Amino acid sequence: MTRSLSSAAARRIAIAAQGLARARPEHVPTTRDLQRVVDTVGLVQIDSVNVLTRSHYLPFFSRLGRYDTGLLDRMRDRGPRRLVEYWAHEASLMPPSTWPLMDHPRMQRARDGSWGGMQRIARDHPDLVAAVRAEVISGRPRTAREIEAALGHERSTSLEDWGWNWSEVKHALEHLFWAGEISSAGRTAQFERRYAGLARVVAKGDAAPWLDPSRRLPAQEAYEQLVRIGARAHGVATEADLADYFRLERRHVRPAIASLVGAGELEEVAVEGSNRTWYLHERARRPRSVAARALLSPFDSLVWHRPRIEALFDFHYRLEIYTPAHKRVHGYYVLPFLLGERLVGRVDLKADRAAGVLRARRTTWERGRGGAEDRRELAAELELMAGWLGLTDVASG
Repeated sequence: MTRSLSSAAARRIAIAAQGLARARPEHVPTTRDLQRVVDTVGLVQIDSVNVLTRSHYLPFFSRLGRYDTGLLDRMRDRGPRRLVEYWAHEASLMPPSTWPLMDHPRMQRARDGSWGGMQRIARDHPDLVAAVRAEVISGRPRTAREIEAALGHERSTSLEDWGWNWSEVKHALEHLFWAGEISSAGRTAQFERRYAGLARVVAKGDAAPWLDPSRRLPAQEAYEQLVRIGARAHGVATEADLADYFRLERRHVRPAIASLVGAGELEEVAVEGSNRTWYLHERARRPRSVAARALLSPFDSLVWHRPRIEALFDFHYRLEIYTPAHKRVHGYYVLPFLLGERLVGRVDLKADRAAGVLRARRTTWERGRGGAEDRRELAAELELMAGWLGLTDVASG
């Protein structure tokens, strides 16, 4: 007989699996604390919007409170690296051990042209791609502009072929990056990727599958590993949730789920109010209550799959950055507010660095929420965030 979970129990499992039910450390967070977050969520999405702070810093603040973002930068930018960048759930930071698992879902498809047309530059300009590869491998980590300068290549302003104002060198770099032939040694202060040869990025213990594709897992085992990471990070999830975590095709996810169910790692369960099959991870915590309080990045892994948070939290959330200002409902850069086991509201935030103020431009509460206690908790979280960002005040409106 299939076990049933109440919707409240499923929410608590999801929150706990994401590390948001754990009390923030009383000590100043260390690299070990940041590593614990990485181990819990599996990957952290990157985004260039900087109206508040770069999005990859926020999931660590949500789970740890005030911490030194320089620690995270060093985990990504200095060896031995604890984080590397690749396309997983969009552009993401992940442990080096996860990078080889993306060979089948992304790298091989980038090489054969079945993933986003990334092979076009290699097909049309193989000599350029070879020159770019050789230049990246031969030198220190550099940005696309630095590689262009080294090759004496003029920037293209044509938008006809790709839809981006990228030079041919930039296209070649991105093809090689997607294909797993080069990597990233971090980002500049301007958020430009610093391209590097694999040998410059990989840690010694991870070197074999990084540098020798024949040492990587077969496709089915790799998909199982990726689904396993997503299942642990979800606690309880649907097939769609598990596919979305690493943006995998459902046809690859289904046999991986079946294998994990057969091994006893996942259990089919029913969740109150849902007509879909859910999968409970064998190690998922099932707390009777959670005392979470966090403002969540729009790209936080608890909320990035919108159908999931609608099913579990009855919370309709859409990012309105690209919506014309007069058509926005909640604001430009809106962070959901998690309190207890519910998403109780959302706040449009901006770091006004010139004035030293964290501006809560608009706050929207869910139906039945927004009472005095909710407002006190939000005010405390905003004050904590302002201090972390080096701002001296919080202002509404």
